[in-house]
Amino acid sequence: MKDISKYQGIIPAFYACYDDEGNISVERTKELTRYFIKKGVKGVYVCGSSGECIYQSKEERKQTLEAVMSEAKGKLTVIAHVACNNTADSMELAAHAESLGVDAIASIPPIYFKLPEHAIAQYWNDISSAAPNTDFVIYNIPQLAGVALTMPLFREMRKNPRVAAVKNSSMPVQDIQMFKMEGGPDFVVFNGPDEQFISGRAMGADGGIGGTYAVMPELLLKADELLKAGKVKEAAEVQYAIDAIIYAMCACKGNLYAVMKEILRIRENLDIGGVRKPLPNLFPEDMDQVKKCAKMIDEAIAKFC
Repeated sequence: MKDISKYQGIIPAFYACYDDEGNISVERTKELTRYFIKKGVKGVYVCGSSGECIYQSKEERKQTLEAVMSEAKGKLTVIAHVACNNTADSMELAAHAESLGVDAIASIPPIYFKLPEHAIAQYWNDISSAAPNTDFVIYNIPQLAGVALTMPLFREMRKNPRVAAVKNSSMPVQDIQMFKMEGGPDFVVFNGPDEQFISGRAMGADGGIGGTYAVMPELLLKADELLKAGKVKEAAEVQYAIDAIIYAMCACKGNLYAVMKEILRIRENLDIGGVRKPLPNLFPEDMDQVKKCAKMIDEAIAKFC
């Protein structure tokens, strides 16, 4: 049976790190990587939605991944999201990721044009072929990509021996169970929606990849620890606290990633810049709510951790 332990646990989605002019900051990217190592998470998911990948060039994404890998050095599992909206660029990023020694590459389906499933499978298999020695993770996020991972498409992709996991960000927890049952015990399924981390884990998810984990990794680590210890009620209490924080962060006018980057500044003295347009940055009227969110995280950590 395949060893999947490197994928089991808390894997925060890595945020884009910019300098004061809005360019990729190598040093800030390295600093955020060191932060995750210090916090004790299992790994990082780089250049995905939280990394603002669709607003970045290939060169910027390469720059980010190179900076992460220079610090990770076996201390973190690294999954690199390599999808672009054309096959050639995606394959180039996949080959680059493999050359750096990442643990896995990942890809959403092609967006905008509605493609038949055989074309989606070809897209993913072409990307995977550019990194022939690296695990491939299917990223299922139908609410944003406009395409859902159906069971026929999943079965077709399972013919590719490099397909090792699904990052499932669809909202029905049942989907996690279906992919886990079909994939078998050594196939990895990640819970995507942060608000249902405990539910996803209870239904068979091996770990979680989440966009809000970075601002409160202690709470996700505690929830996972409690669940593994069979303390479901206690784990659910931590999940409720996590959800309350997420809802509070979403109440701001600025983009969620801008909010979370400001929380990192407040709580961790970690400055990784703002967000890239057209994502809206923080508004002055957001600051009271952002400070409230930071306080909620402090209080939840004090209570549960």
